[in-house]
Amino acid sequence: MRVFKFGGASIESVDRAKHVASIVHDFSNEPLLVVISAKGKTTNALEKIVEANAKQDKVEARRLLAELEQDHIQYATTLLGTNEHEVFGKLHELFVEIDWVMDEPTGRAYDYYYDQIVSVGELLSTSIMAAYFNQIGMTTTWIDVRDVMKTDSTYRDATIDWGLTNNLANQVFGEHFEHSNVIITQGFIGSTDENNSVTLGREGSDYTAAVFANMLNGESVTIWKDVPSLLNADPKIFPDTIPIEEITFREVIEMAYYGAQVIHPKTIKPLQNKNIPLYVKCFLDPTLKGTLIHNSTEPIAYPPIMVLKTNQVLLQVTTKDYSFITEDNLSQIYTLFHDCKVKINMIQNAAISFLACIDNQPDKIELLLKSLHGAYEVKRNENLFLFTVRHYKESVLKAELKDRVVLLTQKTRQTIQLVVK
Repeated sequence: MRVFKFGGASIESVDRAKHVASIVHDFSNEPLLVVISAKGKTTNALEKIVEANAKQDKVEARRLLAELEQDHIQYATTLLGTNEHEVFGKLHELFVEIDWVMDEPTGRAYDYYYDQIVSVGELLSTSIMAAYFNQIGMTTTWIDVRDVMKTDSTYRDATIDWGLTNNLANQVFGEHFEHSNVIITQGFIGSTDENNSVTLGREGSDYTAAVFANMLNGESVTIWKDVPSLLNADPKIFPDTIPIEEITFREVIEMAYYGAQVIHPKTIKPLQNKNIPLYVKCFLDPTLKGTLIHNSTEPIAYPPIMVLKTNQVLLQVTTKDYSFITEDNLSQIYTLFHDCKVKINMIQNAAISFLACIDNQPDKIELLLKSLHGAYEVKRNENLFLFTVRHYKESVLKAELKDRVVLLTQKTRQTIQLVVK
């Protein structure tokens, strides 16, 4: 059994949706679990509805809802070539579900209403795609993932109940795979033991695919993107990027830690634990090789992998009494950073000072400065960059840093980090 995950961009247009169907069709002679996100821009539209509802602007919320419903009706009509299909009744019920949420009495947390409304996006897209798959001859079963993915009630960042979800996944998916090779379900969402909808946080759809592959002992997971493969750098920042055809799970986690927009570590863990390979492929051209991410036992020759974090702040924290930055001081400083929810991207300490490169989040920084004020003096440099290179080469560093001033450097055998302006 394979798991395919398609993001919202892959079904943003009718032409793209048909292309996705052709990819699935090529693999439909074997069990295939297809995880699909909300259609492109749908989540943003639903978030605007949530915001209007939170402001008690019911007129605007319902105007936006009607607009989104019409968009999905038009999309489904064009894709299916008819407006008489039974799926239109299902779509209407889902929009009524949102309307009911907006009619609920106020008093619950914003995140609760967010999840009840935003989660409908995935249900809409998968309902339409399942109808189309069946229309073109693929025997397809649509599953409401909320009947399988069970979580706690931490809205917008729910934690999965692995034991219960594992039992349900094997029971529900196993039963339906006896009758059809293709199952469509949703990524990103689940439900509590009270059957309230939840979302799984950042990269929740990728995570869903990985979780189900782990629980069902999948052969592989393929994440279909609009890029040919993973690249050694962000092409929007670095013009001469290099495709990466093979990479280890560990290396991807390292890239993500330093800020690269790659596969989230929480997606990697369920796959690495069971040695399930992950492929990143291009839905625009499935013939391209893409990237294989796995537990390789052989060394892999990587190009320099570059990550640039912008809008950084360098803090220099110095003891007022000139006492050494020892374990006691470090423990106190770390606690203050933790309590103020300030993530440290790079650290270095000297005899009486502590340097930390952090994201520029003014509210958190001001709270941190107030907390440090009593025992420490703090200086800061703003508008900086944190440049990280894995598998670095001196020639690459010279080329990329020729117009920069380096304020701080850390280097290991494989990684170099530089705070620059």
